[in-house]
Amino acid sequence: MVELSGQPLRRTFGGDTFNTALYLARLGRSRQLFVSYATALGTDHISADMLSAWQEEHIDTAMVRRLEHKLPGLYLVETEPNGTRHYHYWRNDSAAKFYFATAISPLEAAIQSRQLDILFVSGVSLAILAEEAKAVLVTLLEQVKANGGQVVFDNNFRPQLWTAKQAQYWYRQALPYADLVIVSEADEQLIWGDCDVLDRYSAFGCDEVVVTRGHRPCLVCTEVGSGCPVISEVAVKVFETMRDPSAAGDAFAAGYLAGRLSGGSATMAAELGHELAAIVIQHPGAIIPLEAMEDII
Repeated sequence: MVELSGQPLRRTFGGDTFNTALYLARLGRSRQLFVSYATALGTDHISADMLSAWQEEHIDTAMVRRLEHKLPGLYLVETEPNGTRHYHYWRNDSAAKFYFATAISPLEAAIQSRQLDILFVSGVSLAILAEEAKAVLVTLLEQVKANGGQVVFDNNFRPQLWTAKQAQYWYRQALPYADLVIVSEADEQLIWGDCDVLDRYSAFGCDEVVVTRGHRPCLVCTEVGSGCPVISEVAVKVFETMRDPSAAGDAFAAGYLAGRLSGGSATMAAELGHELAAIVIQHPGAIIPLEAMEDII
């Protein structure tokens, strides 16, 4: 999506899974990780600018679909002095909503030809799609698992996009295929009305669960399905000032994935996630300058 934020307003690019993809691509440069991003854009100049910017970040764009007569989504972020964010979306007719609408998508083709080791999706990935397209995405999760790949699910919940009841239904369809889930405790409460995370995700068959809890240490749970889960509390790196909390959770997810995919323990991965998130919140907007995170790349 196109992001408008700051005073005065500046135009950048953002979006929950995109933020994770970009930060993972940056961290992946020294960790031999290859990141592709699947979405739909228009054929306009802004869409072309987005593609060029993503490619400069070493994100593979072969799975990006270009649709005529469609445009990228748009969102405006207002941040209060205390860090509270207010999002305003213009995305009802965005190109990304129509990714599965015509012919076979590049993502479907890649999964059919077993090109993917891991597929990362979020609650927003499901929320923006039409009902029949949601079903297509769930089928793709099943195919990734059948191919021997892994599915990572982020519970990102946007009340502006759908209701908690709708989210519950589709999460129940998707989560049985998830190996690793990264969940926000706040979103768990909004979606399910409780935070009984281990019981819920154990029932879905998820192997690894990471629970972010704002400024508090995250919980890392491995071997969840064994009946004897290993639970660790990993401290967050705290800064006295927070300029903008946008994309903190997305950055944490990227750090955690980078740590795990490069062979690190769950605890080490969570520490990397916290470290990146702590850097991101000191800068405005969802995407921070590359040089701001060079020390951890």
